[in-house]
Amino acid sequence: MEVKVSQGLQLSTWMNLEKTARKPNGSLRFSHKCGEQHCYKKPIPFHLPTRKGRSWQRPLVLKVSCSSENVPASVLESGCFPASLDKILEKKAEEIEQHLNGRCIYLVGMMGSGKTTVGKVLSEALGYSFHDCDTLIEQAVGGNTVAEIFKLHGESFFRDNETEVLRKLSMMHRLVVSTGGGAVVRPINWRYMQKGISVWLDVPLEALARRITAVGTDSRPLLHHESGDPYLKTMKLLTTLFEERGEAYTNANARVSLENIANKLRDTDVCNLTPTVIAIEVLEQIEKFLKK
Repeated sequence: MEVKVSQGLQLSTWMNLEKTARKPNGSLRFSHKCGEQHCYKKPIPFHLPTRKGRSWQRPLVLKVSCSSENVPASVLESGCFPASLDKILEKKAEEIEQHLNGRCIYLVGMMGSGKTTVGKVLSEALGYSFHDCDTLIEQAVGGNTVAEIFKLHGESFFRDNETEVLRKLSMMHRLVVSTGGGAVVRPINWRYMQKGISVWLDVPLEALARRITAVGTDSRPLLHHESGDPYLKTMKLLTTLFEERGEAYTNANARVSLENIANKLRDTDVCNLTPTVIAIEVLEQIEKFLKK
């Protein structure tokens, strides 16, 4: 792949500078394998001399024309994912939206699986409204957080309110709904979600444990634990929860395996997947369900 530039620019590490070579005409040549590397968003400075022999000392965001033998030129923005990903998501959403007939999409999965983050991307692409069940429950109970509700009223009280929220949402249309990790346990909740299309975001427990440990467990009432290694304690409790809920998740109309997506992209870490990439796969799986 060859990238032509006219002056200094700031390249993100996804361009893999170890695989680049400066050419006499001021362009950069990249190894074809560069496309297999993960795209990290953290920028690093990379200066090219101008015709006057000076370097630009500030980062620039510019359009870069890229081409290879069988890949059409595309426009990239430094530090961001290729615009083509957004276009793919937009096109797929347009194709599927007309077949949904206003049905809601319910995202289910373990805590930390990205239901809220992916749900917001998905709703924007489809032109749907987005609702987070936990947030609606907090509002219904007077503004207390989920952790506070568990502490003050117990899990059963929380689950009753969760069921009521899902009942109300099931009477609406054109929504993307992020459900709580335990919403799948009650059969009545499935009765409500079956009025729309349910999608299970299946994330390896190891990845979930890393994510949750990194941000802390204060907002996760079921993961409060005694002293000890945070990751090991979280992993143990996640394993227990999945044993209780794993079979229930399979009731979803579609399954999106982040491990499978990562394998397709030749990446070994599902935490590297972006919400846009996952949202595209969600639409792909919904399309398969609709064709059954």
